[in-house]
Amino acid sequence: MEYTEVEQKFRLVGPAAGLKERLVALGGRPGRPSRQVDTYYNAPHRDFLGQEVVSEWLRVRVEDGAASVNFKRFHPIASPLKTHCDEYESTVADAEAVRRLLASLDFTELTVVDKTREEWHVDGVAVAFDRVAGLGEFVEFEFKGEATGVPEATARLEAFIAGLGPGADTGLGERIRLGYPHLTLGLE
Repeated sequence: MEYTEVEQKFRLVGPAAGLKERLVALGGRPGRPSRQVDTYYNAPHRDFLGQEVVSEWLRVRVEDGAASVNFKRFHPIASPLKTHCDEYESTVADAEAVRRLLASLDFTELTVVDKTREEWHVDGVAVAFDRVAGLGEFVEFEFKGEATGVPEATARLEAFIAGLGPGADTGLGERIRLGYPHLTLGLE
């Protein structure tokens, strides 16, 4: 499902140890922790924040000396409950050049999300443990396997999460249906 992202995010309300133990039992191993600094921009030709439901983001990410530019459009567009997004991302050689390019085209900085991430991969699912400055700790589950479409990917992701056990045993709290930029901007 190239260019389509299906994920679910949860607030972490307890220790992550129980969830990590379950991931190890399923054959998962942690990746190396990284720091991601994501700067989000608003477009001069289309105000991303001007809609009743914010459904688009443009981001420049710097992670451990590498950089990328990313655009996401969440679906259904007008619905506050999103099921997936179109995602277009590419590495860039010079993040500062991209920032200056965007500023020259009158894009404005909206917010910065600074987080540390430890990503695991298990059975076609990426599990990211995120500590987000000013927001707290979260866990994101993103479907990375092969699927015929969003409904199948969603069902498989939900089955994976349900198979991890009750929230109290995994530290998972409420499901968060908004992205980190929504939260940093108070768009809850």
